[in-house]
Amino acid sequence: MDRTFALWLLGLASGLMTQAGWAAELQPNQPATTVKEWMAQIEAETIKVTGVNVDRTATGVEITLITADGKPLAIDTTQFRTEGNSLIAEIPNAVLTLPDTPAFRVENPSEEISAVQIVQQDSTRIRVSVIGNNALPKQEITLRAGNFAYSLNPELEEPDEEVVVTGESQRGYRVPSATTGSRTETPIRDLPFSVQVVPQELLEDRQVQGVNEALRTVSGVTTGEASQSAFESFTIRGFSTGFAGGNIFRNGLRDGTNITNRIAIPNIERIEVLKGPAGALFSQGAPGGTINIVTKKPLSIPQYSIQGTIGNFDTYGGSVDFTGPLNDSKTLLYRFTAGASTTGTFIDFFDRRNYLIAPVLTWQISPATKLTFEGEYTVSQQPNARGLPARGTVLPNINGKLPRNRFIGEPDDELDKNNRSSVRLGYTLEHRLNDNWQLQNAFRVTFLRTPQNSLFPSALLEDERTLERGLFSTQDQSQDNYAVDTNIVGTFKTGNIAHRLLFGFDFNRDIYAASNREFALAPIDIFNPIYRQPRGELLGEFPREPFITNAFGIYLQDQIDLLPNLKLLLGGRFDIVSQKIELTSGSDSFQQDEAFSPRIGLVYQPTDSLSLYASYSRSFLQSVGTAFDRSLFRPERGTQYEVGLKADWLDRRVSTTLALYEITRSNVVTTDPANPNFSIQTGAQRSRGIELDVTGEILPGWKIAAAYAYTDARITADNTIAVGNRLNNVPEHAASLWTTYEVQTGSLKGLGFGFGIFYVGQRQGDLDNSFQVPSYTRTDAALFYRRDNYRIGLNIENLFDISYFETAESPLRVYYGAPFTIRGTVSWTF
Repeated sequence: MDRTFALWLLGLASGLMTQAGWAAELQPNQPATTVKEWMAQIEAETIKVTGVNVDRTATGVEITLITADGKPLAIDTTQFRTEGNSLIAEIPNAVLTLPDTPAFRVENPSEEISAVQIVQQDSTRIRVSVIGNNALPKQEITLRAGNFAYSLNPELEEPDEEVVVTGESQRGYRVPSATTGSRTETPIRDLPFSVQVVPQELLEDRQVQGVNEALRTVSGVTTGEASQSAFESFTIRGFSTGFAGGNIFRNGLRDGTNITNRIAIPNIERIEVLKGPAGALFSQGAPGGTINIVTKKPLSIPQYSIQGTIGNFDTYGGSVDFTGPLNDSKTLLYRFTAGASTTGTFIDFFDRRNYLIAPVLTWQISPATKLTFEGEYTVSQQPNARGLPARGTVLPNINGKLPRNRFIGEPDDELDKNNRSSVRLGYTLEHRLNDNWQLQNAFRVTFLRTPQNSLFPSALLEDERTLERGLFSTQDQSQDNYAVDTNIVGTFKTGNIAHRLLFGFDFNRDIYAASNREFALAPIDIFNPIYRQPRGELLGEFPREPFITNAFGIYLQDQIDLLPNLKLLLGGRFDIVSQKIELTSGSDSFQQDEAFSPRIGLVYQPTDSLSLYASYSRSFLQSVGTAFDRSLFRPERGTQYEVGLKADWLDRRVSTTLALYEITRSNVVTTDPANPNFSIQTGAQRSRGIELDVTGEILPGWKIAAAYAYTDARITADNTIAVGNRLNNVPEHAASLWTTYEVQTGSLKGLGFGFGIFYVGQRQGDLDNSFQVPSYTRTDAALFYRRDNYRIGLNIENLFDISYFETAESPLRVYYGAPFTIRGTVSWTF
């Protein structure tokens, strides 16, 4: 399979290179010939369009075409159509004569629209394009010319006279397209993989405080870290995206600090989840799936938002989000997001403080070139989240049951702190070579500093109450990440077969370093803790020896429309990954691996609202180390086979994805039975499952996000762990439902209610399956009122105050979930 894909990639690349004149061969669309009867009365001469205004209204966006001497345009609504994520209007007998530019373009006039563009299509025809941000815009898009106004939205009748648009549109939870599944903006129904999106509206309605809460509505995803942890980690389809997996991206770029540092919610526009191995797109990683955080971008119409939050456990927070143009021509746009929060928790002595500043600047250098600069500065201050022993929580303890507020650390920064600050700087350059080809280059650098005193449990003694502890201290811990990606995307045809080609390369460099000191620390009685015990003797010192990981990859993908209802995706990527440890002894440790990762998928669409798909994909993950014979370990491999269907129903207001899959993880390092102090790569794991996701708007104002997952994840080969054991933290059954209803008319218009129920089945606490974490069903609720520019909300998590456990890391680290939690929010947008 790998050899076949490699030959195909070389052949396709070679064929493309021979087409030296591809750009010049592109042909403009032929002009349309039909016009309505009343248009026959308009003069046959070509009308000059001398100005364009784009204005934001209460219900959407209005585009006004200004003509010389106010002459009427021959607008024919039969020439209105949709293309992918764009609303298109062709206007005949018109020529664009703007004073300063041959074409018109305004970026991000609203959250749903990435651009409004007007270009001269040929000598007597102009084209108006409204390009959706994630999908076709659902806001009202009005095209106005003289005394007439027309709706560009599909499935709306053409007006016979001047239109006054009233009412408000609802975006819902359904997001029809995403970039993570293919690195291109593609309708999800055209992708032969399972892709789910958590949009900003769902984040707002649930008022989530972390990414782990945000992903509860996505099937097959469970948290790998407690909500109070300083880290981000998830289990997708049975496999962890944590420190080794590295599967959390930001705007499509790899950044290891997304895992070792909490992600700031106020700066998130949406979260995209690609299920299964993604080596063909994103280099090495765990085979379960990939999470992509999409951050907020500037809008061309001014918008200012202020929000305040108050809740139990002494929770206080506030955020601002300002955006708009910096000049009259709207070629310079900005966005400034900032937030601060402080909160206690249900755990004794466990307080958290978070701060965020995120400026963004977009410069439209020309109609074809856009440059966006982004920055983000975050600070997080809290103790370490270490949980509680299994004995006394999920297992019996001869001394009784531990309360969920018990803290086993120390309320002293000199003994227990986990302070983190990060600075992210980067840019994205986009250049349209022509109507069909676009070049993009992106760069980002992240500097993470994490001075901390890390207190951890080491053993529970036989009395089942005395917990031994250790302490690592580091004041110079750092992680620097550099990422750059360059790609070109274009569309062309070979005969009647349409292609969308993606070709690119990327480079990532990650440098982690820290000097550590280990201290003795007095044990603690977990049933009668005495805090503020002095630090003990120094047990050891570890010098600062940087871990440097370099990854370079070349990727190629072709999305092929064999027929209007039959689509083929072919893709592959070649990677070179190395890790170097700069030892203080001078004898550096170095390992380099190469890997090719293919994927192939087929989509058949018997109707416009139904897609049947099948796919094959692979991933890899570098395994650093040597066997007894000094041979280097081969990379781990993930292989997935998936089939499924995607359906849109209720006039495409609701989308459903049903997926069946099997993932095999091979080359897993396990103990060498002949040489127990060494390892061999004979381990294997397998995950099989069924997933169902439903998102959308059932009726006006009634939104839903529901999911169910059956996951059977087991060890299939190992020398130390029993074959057949289930993978830890993976429930066999999990389901979620979040739904809201907002009154649409009458005196109660704007009043909304939300209800959520989240079920997580029993999970194994470790790979040895030595203890189980019990199942739970948590209920959430919301009440909100939205009118004009104001929104007031009340959100409750764990409405019935059940006692449950979020996750487990080991027999010494089991994490309670939060009790009844209530938060009130007030926001004002103007």
